[in-house]
Amino acid sequence: MNVTPRRPLFHQRRRTSLYRVFVLVVLILAAAWFASQVDKGAIKRPFLPTPTPTRTVLSFAMEGEASFAAGKLEEAIIAYQEAARVDPTNAEVWAKLARIQTYSSNLLTTDAQRKARLQEALDSINKAVTLAPDDSTVHAMRAFVLDWNSNPILSGDQSQSLLLEAEREALHALQLDNQNVLALAFYAEILVDEQKWSQAEQVILQAVQRDPSLMDVHRVYAYVLESTMRYREAIEEYQKAIEITPNLTFLYISVGANYRRLAFDSTIKNERDSLYETALEYFAKAAKLNKQLEIKDPIPYIAIAKTYSQQGDFFTAALNIKKALEFDPANADIYGQLGIIYFKSRNYEGSIPAFKCAVRGCTADESCQARFSSDCSQDQIGVEVQALDLSPNTVVYYYTYGSVLAALSRPQQNYCPDALTVLDQVRAAYGGDPTIAGIVDAGEQICFSLAQSMAQTPTPYFTPTPLPTPRP
Repeated sequence: MNVTPRRPLFHQRRRTSLYRVFVLVVLILAAAWFASQVDKGAIKRPFLPTPTPTRTVLSFAMEGEASFAAGKLEEAIIAYQEAARVDPTNAEVWAKLARIQTYSSNLLTTDAQRKARLQEALDSINKAVTLAPDDSTVHAMRAFVLDWNSNPILSGDQSQSLLLEAEREALHALQLDNQNVLALAFYAEILVDEQKWSQAEQVILQAVQRDPSLMDVHRVYAYVLESTMRYREAIEEYQKAIEITPNLTFLYISVGANYRRLAFDSTIKNERDSLYETALEYFAKAAKLNKQLEIKDPIPYIAIAKTYSQQGDFFTAALNIKKALEFDPANADIYGQLGIIYFKSRNYEGSIPAFKCAVRGCTADESCQARFSSDCSQDQIGVEVQALDLSPNTVVYYYTYGSVLAALSRPQQNYCPDALTVLDQVRAAYGGDPTIAGIVDAGEQICFSLAQSMAQTPTPYFTPTPLPTPRP
């Protein structure tokens, strides 16, 4: 007998849905694929920290400040450039970058390098002014940058206009905040460059009274004192700046240069020797500091070489200039200084390759001749050297080179064509200077005499025209 099943009173029997099974299978397959991709590394796990955390502006700025205090100016510049990259709207970052770029120009050895670095500083501070047109400190920094850019050797005909603009910037900074100590200090520096020495001293004394804790204030005060030939007082101010920032090598170089100036002016032998020794100690401190910081800076060795040269110890001077060339073997200015040392030591033949690298540029092989007086060997790598432009800083290399070429000319080895070319350049640019004109005249006269007598009689040996008394 068939019995009809009872209807469920309290629940209904669940029936399997093909659609639901299909969805579940798809989800399972998707989960398995996702897990396999995570294991392979194709998909990153969620909520994991980034491999390299993004650094903040403050982090880069702190690194830049620490590097500057440590004397690592190039590293400080890189850190502030990174800070500006992270936040290009931060005026303070651009202003601090400009300050360090300006100071770092002190550590460069050629006019072209210094000019390029100071232009970078001007670009940086201009961005800061655009971002913060009413910030007194930003305008003070721009005054500082403009003043250093106004150096006549670097800026030429634009020097006066840059200096006037720097003065306007400093005054504008003081209008925005008449208590701004940095604005006062930089205004005093500008006044020195305008040859307003009494006014400069009045202004810098106000800055010293308001805040004697700033390195910039003591540096500028020392500069004011230097400009009025109070070298011992200038040394004291530079030493105060060193106490505040003991790792800035250019401050040690400045102290040494002032001691060297005192020695140059002294007429008492024991005192002069003692002053020269102290100057050398400060230059050596700068060199030692660079070594500790792993900075390859030729400037301390150049300063040491100049000091020994003033003392007449040309052998030691040459050794130190060659040490500077180890750090910067493509630097044409250092070759020029090596040529001057050889010239003063009466090694006229040896000076020619060095002067050629400075005035005309030289090949890698010729650079070895200038440095080692021989062809390049396996452990003596030559470098190509680009010539220096004729300028107030380099004219001494040009006229000395021309003088030596003329003096060493013989019928069988006539350097006069090259000598006259160089001397013509010097006359065209600096013929109005009586001392330089006299040296050019002497060199040209030697070559004219040689040309007249070459066919008749042997040419006598000519002594090169002495250089003018060097500045310390």
